Amino acid sequence: MDVLISSRQLSERLDSPRPPVLLDVRWTLGAADGREKYLHGHMPGAVYVDLDSELSAPAVPSEGRHPLPDPQAFARAARSWGLNDGDTVVVYDDAAGTSAARAWWLLRHAGWEDVRLLDGGLGAWRGAGLPLESGPVTPKPGTAHLSWGAMPVVGLPGAARVAAEGTLIDARAPERYRGDTEPVDPRAGHIPGAVNRPSTDNLAPDGTFRTPEELGRTFEALGVRPDRPVAAYCGSGIFAAHEVAALAQAGISAALYPGSWSQWSNTPGTPAAVGSDPGRAENLSEKG
Repeated sequence: MDVLISSRQLSERLDSPRPPVLLDVRWTLGAADGREKYLHGHMPGAVYVDLDSELSAPAVPSEGRHPLPDPQAFARAARSWGLNDGDTVVVYDDAAGTSAARAWWLLRHAGWEDVRLLDGGLGAWRGAGLPLESGPVTPKPGTAHLSWGAMPVVGLPGAARVAAEGTLIDARAPERYRGDTEPVDPRAGHIPGAVNRPSTDNLAPDGTFRTPEELGRTFEALGVRPDRPVAAYCGSGIFAAHEVAALAQAGISAALYPGSWSQWSNTPGTPAAVGSDPGRAENLSEKG
């Protein structure tokens, strides 16, 4: 699976007869200024994508803060971005891909074959001396046909099973994993059995992804094995998509737990571990 594209590679492809569709997915937890930042300066021709309204369904405590969008609503959104069958799509943000990975994952989940994360995001584009433009871009609606279900997903019981039988990766900051602090969700701690690897650890100092070899060694050290299930979660399923992308870059297929800690911590009776130790994993049976 090709995951990344560099700024130089993208710049060359933008001059081709059928250039990639660019999606700007700037988002920050607790802030609503993504569109404003986009209007101030974005990559030429890029369309703004709203993570909260176009890449997520409305928040529901029982489902989490960023449930997956309805498939039909997502298909309508994708066509509003100007997508047509056969297009290459490149997604980016100004946070080294940690929010744009949500769009990457959803498009892959919807069966889109050629979608890439801009390696290093907007910072790498600027650093290469490449141009920006300001103001909105409103494309002609596309006619793309999308499906659903192409990427592996686990729910709450499935996440518990992966923690017990494989490797469940918590992509949040260490202090939230340990339960030292919890600024958003109702309980602190982590899913018992989960191991911590912040999504920011996927990145080199310049904000680009680490090499596949580096990533592979790191995930192996966490206990990832080809014969055992792997899944990732975070606070609400956003940064976990970045973890899945890093795993894919290392040649490892991993499931996403979309509800993540925001669902788990809102579900009565679910256990929580605190501290640096993963804790005991609970093997819950699937419901329904």
